[in-house]
Amino acid sequence: MLAMSGLEAIVGEHERVLIQQTKEWGEILLGFESKNRYELKTELGDRLGLAAEEAQGFGAWFLRNLFGRCRKATIHVYDRDGRQVGRGEKPFRWFFHRMEVYDGERKLGAIQRKWSWLHRRFAIENAAGEEVMEIFSPLFRVWTFKLMFQQQEVGAIRKKWGGLLKEMFTDADTFGLECEPHVPVEVRSILLVATFLIDFTCFENNQGKGGGVLDLLGD
Repeated sequence: MLAMSGLEAIVGEHERVLIQQTKEWGEILLGFESKNRYELKTELGDRLGLAAEEAQGFGAWFLRNLFGRCRKATIHVYDRDGRQVGRGEKPFRWFFHRMEVYDGERKLGAIQRKWSWLHRRFAIENAAGEEVMEIFSPLFRVWTFKLMFQQQEVGAIRKKWGGLLKEMFTDADTFGLECEPHVPVEVRSILLVATFLIDFTCFENNQGKGGGVLDLLGD
């Protein structure tokens, strides 16, 4: 059996991945000032990798604080040894936010926010632009995003994940990605990056971070 590499090495053997936002990060030198930073862990707390939003210089800081979740952003994903294995690229958009997902330089697909009256909905697209999964947040369950694959619920992305180590991960910036193993590993890799887009567009400014004076125009 071939060893997994890239984003697959982070999600391939795990049904659950914790995505925990962090402010202190001394293990690797990124080479750029970062805004959002995350540690990627197993449900037992073992490190799987790291991720960080690229934000170079005062101009990027100014645009981030002016446009908030509408801003252009790039999230870089690293494995546990500090090697860059993938990224998510979010273009500037007022509405219907989107993030393209790359494993190395190979495009895996994208996450696209969809219009909805009562739910927050996202579509997972493959590299050909075909929708292969739906993500939606049920009414009155704003911290839960169900994953629908081939018309079946196969997992969820949850904020304030309540798994085995819930006593260790109690702050509001921890997400849990849970997905059944029969879902293709490329789709699960996209779901990892989808968590960053959900944090950006649904929760970031609720915590008073990167407020974005124009965020009221977001969808």
